[in-house]
Amino acid sequence: MAENTEEKRSLNFIERIIEDDLASGKHDHIVTRFPPEPNGYLHIGHAKSICLNFGTAEKYGGRCHLRFDDTNPEKEEMEYIESIQKDVRWLGFDWSSHLYFASDYFQQLYEIALLLIRKGKAYVDSLTPEQIREYRGTLTEPGRPSPDRDRPVEENLELFERMKQGEFPDGTYVLRAKIDMASPNLNMRDPALYRIKHASHPRTGDAWCIYPMYDYTHPLSDAFEGITHSLCTLEFEDHRPLYDWATAESEYPHQPRQIEFARLNLTYTVMSKRILLTLVRDGYVESWDDPRMPTISGIRRRGYPPEAIRAFSERIGVAKSNSTVDFALLEHCVREELNKRANRVMAVLDPLKVIITNYPEDQVEHVEAVNNPEDPDGGTRMIPFSRELYIEREDFMEDPPKKFFRLSPGREIRLKHAYYITCNEAIKDESGKITALLCTYDPDSRGGWTEDGRKVKGTSHWVSAPHAWETDVIIYDKLFTQEIPGEHTGSIFDDLNDQSKQVLKGCMLEPSLQEAEPGRYLQFLRKGYFFSDPKLSGPGCPVFIRTATLKDPWSKKMKQQKS
Repeated sequence: MAENTEEKRSLNFIERIIEDDLASGKHDHIVTRFPPEPNGYLHIGHAKSICLNFGTAEKYGGRCHLRFDDTNPEKEEMEYIESIQKDVRWLGFDWSSHLYFASDYFQQLYEIALLLIRKGKAYVDSLTPEQIREYRGTLTEPGRPSPDRDRPVEENLELFERMKQGEFPDGTYVLRAKIDMASPNLNMRDPALYRIKHASHPRTGDAWCIYPMYDYTHPLSDAFEGITHSLCTLEFEDHRPLYDWATAESEYPHQPRQIEFARLNLTYTVMSKRILLTLVRDGYVESWDDPRMPTISGIRRRGYPPEAIRAFSERIGVAKSNSTVDFALLEHCVREELNKRANRVMAVLDPLKVIITNYPEDQVEHVEAVNNPEDPDGGTRMIPFSRELYIEREDFMEDPPKKFFRLSPGREIRLKHAYYITCNEAIKDESGKITALLCTYDPDSRGGWTEDGRKVKGTSHWVSAPHAWETDVIIYDKLFTQEIPGEHTGSIFDDLNDQSKQVLKGCMLEPSLQEAEPGRYLQFLRKGYFFSDPKLSGPGCPVFIRTATLKDPWSKKMKQQKS
């Protein structure tokens, strides 16, 4: 019994509902759905919903439908439909044959609207949108009935048919549900079910000039498809009575259940499609898939693995109240996954030349390097080593502080995979800038081992100068400087990070990287996790962008909490 109790506690509240429904025989199988509106690209918040809907169905041997809520033809584009399907597949989910569109149900929705009119549950209203808002009332005052609320059924049927035939301009009439103008829930004060919109639809063309509203379309589409558990974010909680009203009054035999969960809020991030669209259209970012964007296409292009997004979604869990998740947790999940799969390579992003004066001028040897110490099957590669090398400029200081363990005059360090070297002299140009270091090496220290067993504290990565591949590397950072963009300034655009993209010129990379295929995950030793951008890369010319730094503030934070 104790084991069963413990297992029960590990379930989230949605899973408890589902298991109770299965145990009681209410359902013998589970059907969920992911219903995006194709008016923009999906973001990381949608990723949580995708993982929840598809993952829950997968866990209980059910199915999840992908259904596009395409009821607003003026904002919908095929580009968005295609990107959404790509995003769901990238996350590792498949809807099989269950791809649907709300527009598939336009005729059924129209016929149910006729049924509602005949039952006296809907009427055609001539109030303007402004008047409807005025008549609706407030949170403390009840609404007033429209003068058209008691319009006869036959007149409603005639007007609704004429609306369908295109006889009236946009905004002339709406079809409203007849529920309760005194309801404490504003959503139940005779909400609109249909509006006139003379706009061509991407899928139905000009067949319709009246389009159903979301709060009417969504519950009925769930009913038509046999959805058992309709999982929505918390902002739809106040809409649930309308959801239940629509499915009940439609008299459709299947009655789905809506369940709300907390949406994802992430620090340093905005999730509003409207704001994301503004960022794209006004040129604050380059595109919907800009690696700084929180869109799924953006994080995919930045090099976040899909497994990391699924792990992140699992780790944040499913809650009933809204909260804000630390961006550091998302990056922690990315690092955890990349640490397992990213090969370690050497790239010098701010190069300083090193000349090993006692190394033969024409000699080139190859040292063996482990590709990934976390992957036993990752293998090794050979890296050229020669008299002239590049190291990071930050790895040398003429007058170092006490705890600086890298190269300085008279100090010995280890070159990763290679030899110990000692700096003897720094060469400067006329302005005093250091242009090269003259060093000597210990030929008996290859691989970091010496006969006398001496150790050095500092290790630097490097590349052979004659073999190095020179290229630019793009460093991305957070798009916003504040945890809650706009919280203090009043405008999220005032908190944009003008250092969110930096292009480093003249970087020197080990030669094997020139042939890196697009979409490759890598760790540049000591510099971070990088990704060969599939959009910018070409044959023999990969473009590397930084996915994440090596520092993991989330792990540090968790250790501090445990101590």
